[in-house]
Amino acid sequence: MESQRNLLIIGLLFVSFLIYQQWNMDKNPKPVATEQTTTAQANQSDLPQGSGSVSPSAVDSSNSAAASKGQLITLKSDVLELTINTEGGDIVRAGLLAYPKTEKTDAPFELLDIHGEHQYSARSGLIGPNGIDNKDARPVYQVSAKTFELAKGQDKLTVPLTYTDANGVVYTKLFVLKKGSYDVGVSYRVNNHSSAPISVQMFGELKQNTKEEGGHLGRPSYRGGAYSSDNTRYDKYSFSDIKDTNLNEKTSTGWVAMLEHYFAAAWIPPQHSESTLYSNYKDGFAHIGFISAAKTIAAGQSGEISSSAWIGPELQDKMAAVAPHLDLTVDYGWLWFISQPLFKFLKFLHSIVGNWGVAIILITLIVKGVMYPLTRAQYTSMAKMRLLQPKMKELRERYGDDRQKQSQAMMELYKKEKVNPLGGCFPIALQMPIFIALYWAFLGSVELRHAPFFLWIHDLSAQDPYYILPVLMGISMFMIQKMSPTAVADPMQQKIMQFMPVAFTVFFLFFPSGLVLYWLVSNCVTLIQQTLIYRELEKKGLHSRDKKEKKK
Repeated sequence: MESQRNLLIIGLLFVSFLIYQQWNMDKNPKPVATEQTTTAQANQSDLPQGSGSVSPSAVDSSNSAAASKGQLITLKSDVLELTINTEGGDIVRAGLLAYPKTEKTDAPFELLDIHGEHQYSARSGLIGPNGIDNKDARPVYQVSAKTFELAKGQDKLTVPLTYTDANGVVYTKLFVLKKGSYDVGVSYRVNNHSSAPISVQMFGELKQNTKEEGGHLGRPSYRGGAYSSDNTRYDKYSFSDIKDTNLNEKTSTGWVAMLEHYFAAAWIPPQHSESTLYSNYKDGFAHIGFISAAKTIAAGQSGEISSSAWIGPELQDKMAAVAPHLDLTVDYGWLWFISQPLFKFLKFLHSIVGNWGVAIILITLIVKGVMYPLTRAQYTSMAKMRLLQPKMKELRERYGDDRQKQSQAMMELYKKEKVNPLGGCFPIALQMPIFIALYWAFLGSVELRHAPFFLWIHDLSAQDPYYILPVLMGISMFMIQKMSPTAVADPMQQKIMQFMPVAFTVFFLFFPSGLVLYWLVSNCVTLIQQTLIYRELEKKGLHSRDKKEKKK
């Protein structure tokens, strides 16, 4: 097995992997968003029904086009700035204060926002027989101020919104923001001052239009829904899925979420009591949410329903502490079980060196070091196979078109010379999952967003602005080829191999610079390892004999 053939295998596997990922995202046509701009419409036209039903209200949007009666209030912690409409108490905007929109601005990234081209909100309310949120109207809560901010030295900010219905029942909607946390507590306290029992159910849902932004071949990204339940540890539920089939699943744990690259919004229903996870699609908007079990509150008594919402970056450790499997929203693909420990190790290295680029270099060196025995076995096997080329050519000429006898003779030759014909491929097959896992770890980790390296690299999640790293990567790949001379005579295969560094350089022009850095360092280590291995083979006489065979 020739060294350059192995390089071709790696290249084809990698490119095929990227093409498959992009095809998997784009194979289903995405619905086109319908323009929706009315705040009141976003608040009340399509609320879920109670009693466990997951169908949206079949009400025409024109019925809810009246102007909103509420006001917008602001809740601010050290990491979050939420805007809440007092009509319904929905979160209509969420700014992430520690994450700027772009590298060159201080304006916070807005995960939720009901204005502009991309509309996205986190809604919640009480439905059921005595619910106050319905298709005709939503409660207008009273608040003591328009702005609430976590004070210096304060660990928690609690903001009550109150509403009293015609029967004297007092509903208090509580928002709780904690210092340094993206976990927002949302609960309802109900004081039943009426003369009859009441029954309510809480719902929480994420609503956004289905305008697709997508990614490109080097940086695919997912925007859509996801959920976890008693029976499903984690599963994506795309906009196409939501449009085609309504999610309807009973669970006593779990959550629902909407994801985009690096960020997530999720509702975590009351745990250890049965809730219904649901989804629906209407007027260009996708909805995914939960409806809690009915809670009955006797006359003269009070009751509470508690939930929480994650609104922020996909920080795995913190998300795992909020709800089981919520950390799986970080999209590491099907090799997540390898990517997760690799990223934890990368974080550990970063905690020591303080630079993500240096941490990437270190983890590349360590991974290549651990894989060195496989690399050594690969090149040794390739050297032995090259030595057998003249004898294999002789067997082909001797048996001609008799494939069966030719194959038997070659197997006897391999056995006699103690050579494994797959020895060069097997190490590559073992290394590919490691590479793909690292690829996803670098691609999906928000910690690398806007993370600087050195000199001109100010963002490891963005492409190299001057294309220096991709060009260096192409040069290193070309050098690997030059160090691995081949006896391949097929002109077409030779041209393909000569074109590989150029093709990869073009691909990597658009890759995040962190990934290109990893590949460049990996190539440099490969060059060093090749040199050491060939020197060792020369001492054994294998490589020098191989050179002599090639000169003949």
